[in-house]
Order: sequence, then C-alpha cells, then structure tokens
Amino acid sequence: MLIGIDPILSPEALALLRAMGHGDTVVLTDANFPAAGNANRLVRLDGIGGERVLDAVLRLLPLDDFEPDPLVGMQMVGAADGVPEAVAAFQRVVDNRLGAAAPRIKLAGRHDFYALSRDAFGIIATGERRFYGNLILRKGVIGPEG
Repeated sequence: MLIGIDPILSPEALALLRAMGHGDTVVLTDANFPAAGNANRLVRLDGIGGERVLDAVLRLLPLDDFEPDPLVGMQMVGAADGVPEAVAAFQRVVDNRLGAAAPRIKLAGRHDFYALSRDAFGIIATGERRFYGNLILRKGVIGPEG
C-alpha cells in the first residue's frame, strides 16, 4: 500500500505507467477489446470500470501538451458522428480532473484505433462493459518543478 495512490492500480499497472516516456501511449480498454492479441505489454484490471481506472491514471500520468490529440477514443461503427456513451463519460472525467486545460477526446475509426493500440507502449484492460469504452492516452512530461 502507498499513500496517495488509488489502490485499484496494481503493482503491474504502476510499473507500466512509470516505465512510459514522453510521447508513449497507454490504452485503457473495455472488457470486449482484444487486448491480449494487440498488447506489447498487458495489465488486467478486470472488474473495474473504465471511468474509475481513467481517474486513477490521470492522477499520476501527465498528458502530452506538445502534440495534438493526446486522447483518442473509438468511433461507433456505422455512426461516426456520434459520441459513444463511454467516451462522453471519459470526457467528463478528464474535464473534472484537468479543468480548463482539459483536451478533447478525438475519435478514430475502429480499425485505426486497433492499429494505434498495437503501437502503444501498453494496454490496461478494464472491466468496462459499455461498448466503445476504449481510450488511448499519450504521456506528457513532468517539468523540473515537478
């Protein structure tokens, strides 16, 4: 146990996040995502919803502000203009955690999202049951002031 770290983040999840460098990406996936087949490094947080995992990760992981689109979600198949319920909920978590500096979640098509996931540093598979409950986060930097 550590003070100030959400206990849902397992030692493996913490190690994955700690090992990431600037510009690396981590994917938070829903329970239906083919995580094992797409992951370079896989951490499972089964049974824990995507919003809860996202909030815990955002407490520790700075988002990249050097590149556009540090957050990418998956578009709904057949409704590219719509925003999936899970993605809207993720945006609320981001907004609550980061305030006025919160970036918007960009949506990518299903197969583009899978390709981005295969290139990610790692995947954290959650127990999120809503469809399209997948999100890619690009890590930023922590300046000398901390």
